[in-house]
Amino acid sequence: MALYKIEKQLELIKETPFKFEKDIQTLVENNINNLLNLNLIKSEFALNNFRIDTLAFDMEAKSFVIIEFKRDKNFSVIDQGYAYLSLMLNNKADFILEYNESQKSTLRRSDVDWSQSRVIFISPSFTNYQKEAINFKDLPIELWEIKRFSNNTLSFEQIQKTSAKESIKTISKNNVTVANVNKEVIVFTEQDHIQKVDPESVELYERIKERLLMLDDNVTIEPKKQTIGFKIENKIFCDVVLLKTKLKVYLNLKSGELQDNKNIARDVSNVGHWGNGAYEIQISDLDDIDYIMSLFKQSIRKNKE
Repeated sequence: MALYKIEKQLELIKETPFKFEKDIQTLVENNINNLLNLNLIKSEFALNNFRIDTLAFDMEAKSFVIIEFKRDKNFSVIDQGYAYLSLMLNNKADFILEYNESQKSTLRRSDVDWSQSRVIFISPSFTNYQKEAINFKDLPIELWEIKRFSNNTLSFEQIQKTSAKESIKTISKNNVTVANVNKEVIVFTEQDHIQKVDPESVELYERIKERLLMLDDNVTIEPKKQTIGFKIENKIFCDVVLLKTKLKVYLNLKSGELQDNKNIARDVSNVGHWGNGAYEIQISDLDDIDYIMSLFKQSIRKNKE
């Protein structure tokens, strides 16, 4: 993708390639919360002849995340990703110990949701083969492309799955490592949430989803264990929880940031809840949908800042 600076004539902004993998790693680790909404646990975590580039923790999912940085293109994302996940699941105590030694809080084994473990590969580019390799609906592996440009800017974008309908379990029968990891690690999909609720709730969700995707071309969907998150520029701006006959929506805004003249949103900043943000909206019909969308727009604008 070519970038241009708008002057009297367009001026091409050239990419400034990273010289070493370590340069990418340092940049991401120093900005890991802004880029990936993760907490840094350990850089260069060594265990059992493996060396993990970056060990992080997802506070929302309560799970560990392994991050690997690549400049070369000669590696299998499936084989390496599952090797790291297998290492984690077979050495849970070591990961918890590393967390407790580096963080101010104490983590117990029961505090971790191991089913939400995942691996992230970060590289300036991936091959078509590698991009195609992640097209499974339940693959706990993510690819992110990072590029640096001459005007001191950075692009950081997740490679989206194009047609992920097949399950990784279809190829795991002949791979013991993949099969063993899949027994514990679960990647949730929209269908996992939809199949548990009544048709009325599904219709509500589909209508809300359609309107949310129309708000911005960069809106993406991220199903998780308890919620379906909607993201803008790598930040979740709202989470949807499908209940039997209605929806609960959480806006990722701090208490006091939402202008809600009709007072339909509840401040849950001091109440335990799934999802991100301080405001909860319960939706059981579409009578006030236009007004509700105006609240969503506020969250999008704030999370794009």
